[in-house]
Amino acid sequence: MVGLVADSVPTMPVIVVGADTPGGEAIVAALLLRGGEIRAFVTDPGAGAALRKQGAKVALGDLSDGSHVAAAAHHAFTAVLVEAAASDGRPLAFADDVTGVLTAWVGALGEASVQRAIWVGNPALSLVGGSAPEVTVVAPAGRTEGELADEVADLNDRKRLRPEP
Repeated sequence: MVGLVADSVPTMPVIVVGADTPGGEAIVAALLLRGGEIRAFVTDPGAGAALRKQGAKVALGDLSDGSHVAAAAHHAFTAVLVEAAASDGRPLAFADDVTGVLTAWVGALGEASVQRAIWVGNPALSLVGGSAPEVTVVAPAGRTEGELADEVADLNDRKRLRPEP
């Protein structure tokens, strides 16, 4: 179902990087309810299988390997990046810290020509600000995973992530 309301666009391909976190799973579920192609980038094969059963296309790889993320994001219009996945203790072969993972993600979005980046977390704006032509950050402070997921889905439905001044 593609619903168009004021300031909205038809659903375009979206990738959720870190879809195997609790927040990422909620975001995938909210996006799937709105229709369109939803991709889930995960490191956990079990979580990937569950997301596939829900209707998401699943890519399995190392979150710190920008080439893995770029390949999965190829032709995606929007990338949702769940910062919690960069620091939750999962194996990361190509980065030593959260900044290294986020830097790989920024490069991957550029390589994949993603048009919109929705960062879920509290990344340094100086790092993620140029990750796509349109960028916004959704801070999780004081909100449930469902509330965050609804905000991400609402942002994805808009013609522009943030209104122009």
